[in-house]
Amino acid sequence: MSTERIRNFCIIAHIDHGKSTLADRLLEKTHTITSREFRHQMLDDMDLERERGITIKASAVALKLVRNGQEYNLNLIDTPGHVDFSYEVSRSLGACEGALLLVDASQGVEAQTVANAYLAMEHNLAIIPVISKIDLPQSRPYDVLTEMEKTLGISPEEAFMVSAKTGAGIDEIFDAIIKHIPPPKDSSDAPLKALIFDSVYDEYRGVIIYLRIFDGSIKVGDEIYMMKTNRSFKVEEVGVFKPKMVAKDGLSAGEVGYCIANIKSIRDVKVGDTVTHARERAAEALPGYRPPIPMVYCGIYPANNADFHLLREALERLSLNDSSFTFEPETSQALGFGFRCGFLGLLHMEIVQERLERESNINIVQTAPNVTYEILKINKEIVKVDNPEKVPPVNEIEEFREPIVRASFVLPTEYLGAIMQLAEARRGKYKGTEYLSEKRAILTYELPLSEIIFDFFDKMKSATRGYGTLDYDFIGYEHADLVKLDILVSGKRVDALSTIVHRKDADMKGRKLVKKLKNEISRHLFEVVLQAAIGSRIIARESIRPIAKNVTAKCYGGDITRKRKLLEKQKEGKKRMKSVGNVEIPQKAFLSVLSVDE
Repeated sequence: MSTERIRNFCIIAHIDHGKSTLADRLLEKTHTITSREFRHQMLDDMDLERERGITIKASAVALKLVRNGQEYNLNLIDTPGHVDFSYEVSRSLGACEGALLLVDASQGVEAQTVANAYLAMEHNLAIIPVISKIDLPQSRPYDVLTEMEKTLGISPEEAFMVSAKTGAGIDEIFDAIIKHIPPPKDSSDAPLKALIFDSVYDEYRGVIIYLRIFDGSIKVGDEIYMMKTNRSFKVEEVGVFKPKMVAKDGLSAGEVGYCIANIKSIRDVKVGDTVTHARERAAEALPGYRPPIPMVYCGIYPANNADFHLLREALERLSLNDSSFTFEPETSQALGFGFRCGFLGLLHMEIVQERLERESNINIVQTAPNVTYEILKINKEIVKVDNPEKVPPVNEIEEFREPIVRASFVLPTEYLGAIMQLAEARRGKYKGTEYLSEKRAILTYELPLSEIIFDFFDKMKSATRGYGTLDYDFIGYEHADLVKLDILVSGKRVDALSTIVHRKDADMKGRKLVKKLKNEISRHLFEVVLQAAIGSRIIARESIRPIAKNVTAKCYGGDITRKRKLLEKQKEGKKRMKSVGNVEIPQKAFLSVLSVDE
């Protein structure tokens, strides 16, 4: 097919603004799927996506559309809306020429609407603004048009009104895609240059790579070359998504599809790599993607140490399908061998943990998450710390720096005071307020990342009755008065429970944490002493009483010396047990660091 009749586009929006429903309607209108095959959220094929009602992975699908007697090939990529999956969105944008910017007619412009719109502008994409859910009784499309004009500079005349539920306005969307989104350039005669925008691992067929062809063409039998990993493979199958994989003879410039080339090793594929022909190679690679910067780190360990290698394989397979998280081996005195994993946010961390347990059937222990800190040592060396255990001794530290983010809250004006109070309590610095309309505003604060990764989002939703939204961008590191808070169990420091906290909160958090741990750790046959410490200074202490056994129960009447003798014998036995006894710490205890109330 001529590139003049190809359009590559994605759908971008804030979470729950109707991307997946609009994608369903586009599939239905183009008869890509039959009514018998249809189900809601067709492109959300993970169980986890359906259970949570959110899109986690970007999904591609090829649509055939006939307009004015001509057949067009529309390649659609449906993207996630949550801030933790923004890397999925940026990868999708790199494979497209245009984007449908979706805004809920009742909710209006929200934090991720703004973030995704600017991301699309950075990629020089043609943006088609769409007001969705106009069938809802509480919809206010004309107010939303005003908000879009104020925040994004989008003219109201450019926007389209649709209801994906009823199908109203869908035909106009198709016309706009053909008219406003430019076709890819015709470069079928040039050497092959294809971008890997995603990949999955199949037990029987090896690594399946998802491609956007920019130059040249690819067909079965071709020998391809990966420009980053310097590996060559022979193509066994190529095809497109409808939305299931459908084989074709070949893919040419402008098309989006998949390629199977008997790639057995996960390490041979890198998302963002350029695929070219082994004999006639492209002169230079495509720009690819900027590597994601993990914001949150935690330790993941197998519950059974014998499963360490299984966990490594599971993480490698998952990283192939989700390149936005990182992992490296680490050792913990308390938990043995495991991995230090980096995530884009707390929801991302939860999703990876659930996918690991479901897809690989491995029981894992996860430590409390923390952010990356920067430490200036007395010898002027700057070190990055993603694990409290790596914090240098106090006498070597000149300055402790924490990551700061610029947070944008989009919310009804009546809740401005509540959010300002919440942000101030979390050491936030007020930066400004911009009014979208009489009833909605954007509030901007600079906040320490460590203050918002745990329960901040939930508290914000409660304070705004669900109407507030949050987006944040990392801006750099700033000096802060921070300390390392250690937890000692029976005199032994448990590295997996160590955290980095602000000095003014350390005493309170230490006391609350040992109280919380006292409830989580079960009683033993000996006394278990829990302590919170900053360096060598103990700031809090709790004791778990031993399980009592009445050794004198069989004694009734008679001389008291017999009872004393039994009690002394018991005391000696408990001393001996205490010196060799190990304290069992359950998984819940490692996550209790999160649930300490602020």
